[in-house]
Amino acid sequence: MSGKLYIVPTPVGNMADMTPRAVEVLKSCGQIYAEDTRTSGVLLRHFDIETPCASHHKFNEHATVRPIIDRLLAGETVALISDAGTPGISDPGFLLTRECRREGIDVETLPGPTAFVPALVNSGLPTDRFTFEGFLPPKKGRRTRLERIAANDCTSIIYESPLRLVKTLGELIEVCGADRPASVSREISKMYDTTHRGTLGQLEMYFKENIPRGEIVIILGAIDDSAPKVHKNKYKQD
Repeated sequence: MSGKLYIVPTPVGNMADMTPRAVEVLKSCGQIYAEDTRTSGVLLRHFDIETPCASHHKFNEHATVRPIIDRLLAGETVALISDAGTPGISDPGFLLTRECRREGIDVETLPGPTAFVPALVNSGLPTDRFTFEGFLPPKKGRRTRLERIAANDCTSIIYESPLRLVKTLGELIEVCGADRPASVSREISKMYDTTHRGTLGQLEMYFKENIPRGEIVIILGAIDDSAPKVHKNKYKQD
């Protein structure tokens, strides 16, 4: 009988966001695989988790997937964590869960933190439909992706680094126009958690003068969100 893979979300900033169940799973499983064992080591020590921990990141995941699968097939219980948030969301995890599906291995993902949900809700932009874009391609295919995002008829979510934020806002202005509504959230759940809302033009101007720190989530309104709204008075008489 094969074992089980747990996908365990970890805090995106505030340690208090770690759930008791996540701690329990990490303590009881036989092996933890982490994106960066040094970063995760801080978390594991904080919660007195002594389970062995090894690396599984984007540079070695093709080589480590098979050994992990073999351990699971042998009946072990394994947990996967990332540096922050939910594994598989712009972090390693997809390849491993895909192979588990192919091998018939049980996978259970615990609910927990992910940066884009609070950023989306904080934005004040429509949340009923959205597209998660993650990090944009640095070079090849970037312009094509930006043009597709510009044409989206629903809210778009983009991850970005603080050093590239102003450049990305400028590129979005080129394809969307300066009046497209957007928001920029940073340091989600941390001490300096902030969300700035406005148009792309306003946000670019602000962040040119105020260089941000920490991980960034850009929320972009849909193509129709910047169009002027016409409100008809249904009680108007001819």
